[in-house]
Amino acid sequence: MAKVKTTFFCQNCGTQYAKWQGQCNACKEWNTIVEEVIQKPEKNDWKTPTSTTKKASVPLRIKDIDVSKEPRLNTYDGEFNRVLGGGIVPGSLTLLGGEPGIGKSTLLLQISLKLPYKTLYVSGEESQKQIKMRAERVNPNNNNCYILTETKTQNIFKQIAALQPDIVIIDSIQTLHSDYIESSSGSISQIKECTTELIKFAKETATPVLLIGHITKDGHIAGPKILEHMVDTVLQFEGDRNHVFRILRAHKNRFGSTNELGIYEMQGSGLREVTNPSEILISKKDEELSGNAIAATLEGMRPLMIEVQALVSTAVYGTPQRSATGFNAKRLNMLLAVLEKRAGFRLGAKDVFLNITGGITVDDPAIDLAVVAAILSSNEDTALQKDFCFAAEVGLSGEIRPVQRVEQRILEAEKLGFSSIFVSKYNKISLKNTVIKIQLISKIEDLVGILI
Repeated sequence: MAKVKTTFFCQNCGTQYAKWQGQCNACKEWNTIVEEVIQKPEKNDWKTPTSTTKKASVPLRIKDIDVSKEPRLNTYDGEFNRVLGGGIVPGSLTLLGGEPGIGKSTLLLQISLKLPYKTLYVSGEESQKQIKMRAERVNPNNNNCYILTETKTQNIFKQIAALQPDIVIIDSIQTLHSDYIESSSGSISQIKECTTELIKFAKETATPVLLIGHITKDGHIAGPKILEHMVDTVLQFEGDRNHVFRILRAHKNRFGSTNELGIYEMQGSGLREVTNPSEILISKKDEELSGNAIAATLEGMRPLMIEVQALVSTAVYGTPQRSATGFNAKRLNMLLAVLEKRAGFRLGAKDVFLNITGGITVDDPAIDLAVVAAILSSNEDTALQKDFCFAAEVGLSGEIRPVQRVEQRILEAEKLGFSSIFVSKYNKISLKNTVIKIQLISKIEDLVGILI
């Protein structure tokens, strides 16, 4: 019998070493290197012994390669389709990560219950009865979803060979283990081996595989970084468990854009798709309040109207506080400096608090003008008109800079009933016969003169 091989892995970043050492040279963490058994002497393919071998690949001239588009599988979930780029690609491997209890299992179980295809849902964390109880809440009428509670990959592939499913869902990759690796589930070598077996299965049978992955306390996918390189798509499910809204983002997508965004609302019956997020991100109020401004932003191809709230008050504790939720605090300090230098507002001795409603984080520079308007409104304690919105970037010299795809922002604001939108004078706008009034400004002083 061949000798069992062992090696040393960093549990933080996955770097491999020939011998133990105290500090990892790659991530500079201490005491994270552990010894793991990486291979058993005998190893067979994931296929059954009677299966035929695949013909070896040969090089082809690029013009001879068939580029006929392979149809994607519709998930019957508009937000999930949007983030993936139109649906699930056959033979692809998708990794979904997120905080514990955020709704990862609920999302994929809900999608599997909607699908008209034969779906195998493999769970290594819950029993079949637990999954059945959740399925009764989400969608009790489905005959195409099969539940398997198993953690050994060899047994999973036996059931796959017998069932022949169209889609396989694994919950979660950290619970799987292979007989070919002598280490515990969730270790670096087990995750790499199990993922490699799933990739080989997916590519050779054109069966899409969806994986659920745990995350670390820093918010990264648990396990080696190579796990994210191995899969085709990496999705992140975000949100606060104390709020009802969840955001689905693509951090990596070989078959589509990584700028798309999906929004869900957590309800007792599962996750509901939010088709018009502007309605939930803008609070409904009858009275006019100071410090509120509406910004027209973009997430991928989707225009969003978000509400920016600011509170400016006299500093009580001597040193002024600067706090931003959902917005870059350094950019807030820059905008405050521009207001003080270019517009003459003395904000150096005042506390400034900024909040993006809805619990989302925005890094679009087009909301700069809305931030400035909200700060001015709170400082003067004068409410802005509810049907005003803003879409422009503010420069260090106080100039109002143009932003991309401004016409799409204008049309979204007009659709939601806004009467005026403030944009840069230097934007090229070819829209005609619009009901909304387009206010063109070039300097921050122009905005102060209109609002104050």
